[in-house]
Amino acid sequence: MAEAYIYDHVRTPRGRGKKDGALHEVPAVRLGAKVLEALRDRNGLDTAKVDDIIYGCVDPVGEAGAVIPRASAFEAGYDFKAPGIQISRFCASGLDAINLGAAKIAFGSDDLVIAGGVESMSRVGMGMAGGAWFMDPSVGIPSYFMPQGVSADLIATKYGFSRDDVDAYAVESQKRSARSWEEGRFDRSVVPVKDQNGLTILARDEHMRPSTDMQSLGALNASFGMMGEMGGYDAVGIQAHPEIETVNHVHHAGNSSGIVDGAAAVLLGSREGGAILGQKPRAKIRAFANIGSDPALMLTGPVDVTEKLLARAGMSLADIDLFELNEAFAAVVLRYCQAFDIDHAKMNVNGGAIAMGHPLGATGAMILGTVLDEMERTDKTVALVTLCIGAGMGTATIIERM
Repeated sequence: MAEAYIYDHVRTPRGRGKKDGALHEVPAVRLGAKVLEALRDRNGLDTAKVDDIIYGCVDPVGEAGAVIPRASAFEAGYDFKAPGIQISRFCASGLDAINLGAAKIAFGSDDLVIAGGVESMSRVGMGMAGGAWFMDPSVGIPSYFMPQGVSADLIATKYGFSRDDVDAYAVESQKRSARSWEEGRFDRSVVPVKDQNGLTILARDEHMRPSTDMQSLGALNASFGMMGEMGGYDAVGIQAHPEIETVNHVHHAGNSSGIVDGAAAVLLGSREGGAILGQKPRAKIRAFANIGSDPALMLTGPVDVTEKLLARAGMSLADIDLFELNEAFAAVVLRYCQAFDIDHAKMNVNGGAIAMGHPLGATGAMILGTVLDEMERTDKTVALVTLCIGAGMGTATIIERM
């Protein structure tokens, strides 16, 4: 099997996923095109040599539907020979796109693949694609369907995380994100979004609130209490986990991932692909895995898939220099660190989605790029990237710097 290498990556800034957000005027196809343009121009890429473009998109409907990477390639002026495919595994879609691209390269069918994702959450709202899991009781009831926020509160309750614990984590995410921007850690990889006149619409992540502190978060009411109690979802969680008597609702907008717009893309290739580019690789995809997990807790999949991935790769936690776990909710990261006794100094060192936001289909590619940049900045070698996923799943990837 051939090795799959990472040659470059880029992302847009994350814009607030609301009508007054800076990227609301930019449709998803244009966000997807922006990162394709950047990879082409940065690398002198002959786009006729691109064997595939794989994008994650969680709600591929309306203007974001109809194989959006192919439409983005048209928009970016790519050669018509560059095909496209869109995939969805909810929040891990962008990382699964990279894993799928790596598998195609390893099998020998492709030499150059662009993989990533896009989501315009201000224009195509979360859940617009529908789905039997949350719309058909015959599917939802046996699988303990509940909103993710209630599941996050169930995790906090089961594993003993208080409101102060999750708020303190959120404050640190904001501090780390702000410091990373101030120190220019994202400068190499974030490409500003410009309008048709070449004027910059957004050049840095818009969702951050660097002044956040425990007092400001303490003033916020828990977001999922009424949903859990009046909607009956607390009872669903307790039915699945009868060791829990009462769900302690601790999550709110300030310690949960932000709804944002954005896109990201990673340039993958074989050794032959590197020869086409005339470049040396920055890293290689060492291993990846997926798993199904408890659908009631729902968001503990990163723990399960990390155990599976390390076993399959013949590695241990001691082999990993840095961890990047999507901050869907603070309790997700706290549980992961608790399960593996991971020092927070190795986890999400540049902040995460609580501060910068979570553009569903793009996030997996964004955080892989973030940790690659961090490995190069700090001379680290191996990183593990993982995300929790709706309906109880986990995806994880190990990359090794060259």
